[in-house]
Amino acid sequence: MSRIGKLPVEIPEKVKVDFDGTTLKINGPKGELSRDIHELIDLEINDEEIIIKRNGESKDDRSLHGMTRSLIEGMVTGVVEGYSKQLEMVGVGYNASMQGKSLKIEAGYSHPVVIEPSENIEFEVEKNKITVKGIDKQQVGNVAAQVRAVREPEPYKGKGIKYIDERIRRKEGKTG
Repeated sequence: MSRIGKLPVEIPEKVKVDFDGTTLKINGPKGELSRDIHELIDLEINDEEIIIKRNGESKDDRSLHGMTRSLIEGMVTGVVEGYSKQLEMVGVGYNASMQGKSLKIEAGYSHPVVIEPSENIEFEVEKNKITVKGIDKQQVGNVAAQVRAVREPEPYKGKGIKYIDERIRRKEGKTG
């Protein structure tokens, strides 16, 4: 049995869970998320917890068991607390600003790069730090990766856009 999959997912007081057999909808103070649940997985919903059960013992059943539980726990955490990723801009002349709801990045190109947020994503800019916030963990990670891809950090001077906790492995330059 999956060690992660057998753990129940606790439902906080402010969260409402609805399951119609194929789609799980979770409402909370920050918003609503929905996800299709694979037919090899069954859900048992009580007032205070969600129990994830699998139909069989095949390799697919076992692999979906823990993953489904992790996805559901991420949904519950997202609608209650939300997720955020912070990025830092390093380099002379690199800056970011808000243009309405979109993010405008000047990172050494001849033109500024504008990133439009999807429906559940917000940007915050403070000096050289960019914060991506949202309720869907996967969406927040994807948008943060898009922002980082505008100018990935280079190993010689360390210039570029990096995650706050990312450590850039530096290379030694040419020796004369």
